[in-house]
Amino acid sequence: MEKEKLYNILLSDNVVTTINDNLDFILTLIPELKALIGFEHNHPHHHLDVWNHTLLTLNLSPSNFEIRLVLLLHDIGKPNSYQDEEVRHFREHTKISSNMSFNILKRLNFNEDEIFKLCYLIEQHDTLITDEEIDNNKKLATIKFKIQCCDALAHNPTKLEKRIKYLLDINEKINTGKEKDKCKKLISKISKEITEE
Repeated sequence: MEKEKLYNILLSDNVVTTINDNLDFILTLIPELKALIGFEHNHPHHHLDVWNHTLLTLNLSPSNFEIRLVLLLHDIGKPNSYQDEEVRHFREHTKISSNMSFNILKRLNFNEDEIFKLCYLIEQHDTLITDEEIDNNKKLATIKFKIQCCDALAHNPTKLEKRIKYLLDINEKINTGKEKDKCKKLISKISKEITEE
């Protein structure tokens, strides 16, 4: 029942509002998320705290439970993996987020195959997509690309130039026809909108 409620929340039309309306439930189900709220990135490539960055990735996401669950958990390890230097860094945060998510997903009764795939996507959300990856498993690479789009476009709008170039390049390699045009328009539209804010 809890898993079903989470499914319904993450697939709602206005996912961020629905998360905020059900925040007590979500934080009871996944208490590890509490540490993200108000936890500052203190890094020029981020303009939001970790929780609001996470919400923005979800706001940008397609209505897909798998993608939205990965985005909800993708930075869950940041409060446990930061290094305060000249600016704050989060080395190993993808691995720590993946390890934490493994325990969360197991606790929520996801099956082994689901856990493996979701944790893989969480650990790989910052890793560049290679041609080999696209050739070996285009379907999985496409899911990873959609996750990376949402994550990249939720970064500081003044620091998006390289990320946009990368996303458009991968879009050319991974999508065809209408899907390629749709994705290109979406990346350009979102990048224009957030730059103008």
